[in-house]
Amino acid sequence: MKRKYRIHPFFSDLIPAALSACDGILFDSHTNCPHCGGGLARFDVKKKHFAEVIDGGSTKTVTIRVERFRCRVCRALVYADQPFYPNTRVGSPVIDLCVTLSIRMTYSRTSTYLQQIGVNVDRWSVRNYVLKNIREIPTTEQFGLVLPVSIISLVALTSEFGIGTSIGASAVLSACGYPSSQKSEDTLGKP
Repeated sequence: MKRKYRIHPFFSDLIPAALSACDGILFDSHTNCPHCGGGLARFDVKKKHFAEVIDGGSTKTVTIRVERFRCRVCRALVYADQPFYPNTRVGSPVIDLCVTLSIRMTYSRTSTYLQQIGVNVDRWSVRNYVLKNIREIPTTEQFGLVLPVSIISLVALTSEFGIGTSIGASAVLSACGYPSSQKSEDTLGKP
């Protein structure tokens, strides 16, 4: 049986609500090809896994939509600006939570703590996110716990727009620190 940790209601109520507010958002902005500077033509829209939140006894998958573009000059396939770190399959606020909590907890305890907050991440994924993290994550202390600024910003956006409503793509990118801008390789490949 998993150990129960004392969780402040702020975390277990607002963090899953903030992640859920991103469900279905379309990220469709990008200016020029990052490789050659050429113009972009719309290609298609991909659904991407952003987070898994625990609502009562069930798990809800939060997905976002990301538009892809084809460069008119070099034909590279380019994703729109999005709240993901390079080569990850979950939203940057979730990774920020894993990394920040793992500073003071083991991977297993971090996973259990996240599940009690209402965010589903297994301990092996927590481990992988922490070991692959090469960036400094801005943090702040809230109610005696160090948390990433990205999740606090998302919570603030959710409370500003109202719980249960969707927030805009540009607001989410701003809250997350626009992590996809840190990509060194922004394509899936060239035909």
